[in-house]
Amino acid sequence: MKAAFITGHGGNEVVRIQDCTLPPRAPGEVLVRVHAATLNQVDLYMRNSGAGITHQLPQIMGLDAAGIIDEVDACDPILQPGQEVVIHPGISCGRCEYCQRGQTVLCTRIQFLGEHRDGTFAQWIHVPATQVFPKPAHLGWAEAAALGVNHLTAWRMLFSKARLQPWETVLVFGIGGGVSLAALQLAKAIGARVIVTSRDDAKLERAGSLGADHVVNSRSGHVVREVMAFTGGRGADVVFENVGEAVWPLAMKSLARGGRLVTCGATSGDQPGADLRRIFVRQLQIFGSSLGTLAEFNDLLGFVTRSGLRPVIDREYPLDALHAALDQLESGAQFGKLALRIDGH
Repeated sequence: MKAAFITGHGGNEVVRIQDCTLPPRAPGEVLVRVHAATLNQVDLYMRNSGAGITHQLPQIMGLDAAGIIDEVDACDPILQPGQEVVIHPGISCGRCEYCQRGQTVLCTRIQFLGEHRDGTFAQWIHVPATQVFPKPAHLGWAEAAALGVNHLTAWRMLFSKARLQPWETVLVFGIGGGVSLAALQLAKAIGARVIVTSRDDAKLERAGSLGADHVVNSRSGHVVREVMAFTGGRGADVVFENVGEAVWPLAMKSLARGGRLVTCGATSGDQPGADLRRIFVRQLQIFGSSLGTLAEFNDLLGFVTRSGLRPVIDREYPLDALHAALDQLESGAQFGKLALRIDGH
């Protein structure tokens, strides 16, 4: 089969599209013929260094995917050959204390596709049957693949961690990236008010067309002032943040008393000022989050099916154009997800 490998660490010179042999499927696993996958920031991180993530080279890239089941155990009670499915990218041990409580994403031995083991940028992949879920019928392949990382991450952040309510206001930093757009879509789908920020007016305009209630160009330096004006001086109930150090002071000052900040990234740095006095005087809550559990993925897929939500796809590339897709991701110019069509599908 054809697959995209990282063969070392550096730039695109270490990313190669080449033929390889697919290992045999083990009992309890599902063989999925991949139709689409999407790019995530971790793909750049694994290419650049992969520091701190146990992995072996060469390794197939890619976290999420959607495709069709080619093989599955005959005794499987749910899945069958020919079924359209999406893949949850975090493979947990099933035995540690966190797995036993259903918090599979906190598993002490979790392995992520494209990080700790071969990933989804390949014509076929086999994963444990527990990782495979029916694809929402109204979505295209790229749209479905996008749910496995960005929308699942945003779902856990907004609803499991911050417990956003329909009558509340959420501030979303860095609109245009996949997880921030997912947050906008999910928050609006339940009826919440959403404020978004970006340094790009074109991205803010597009966010407005997707339902953002108020947009703020963060270049102005007036994020906090704009949030307070929009909320009548109260502040946002929830701040959704994946930028880190560069926006942390603004995020903290934009929260209402008793507000909740949820974060899943630190692309601009991971050592911001703590602002402890503000935290305890205003009784703020801060949550860290990443990805989501199997149960949360199941809930997300049901919500997407009922609501008709469609992830935003910026552009699709053939697998052979992965270098161009990585360059586009690195530029930060995209609005929504960059997707790969695997083997021309």
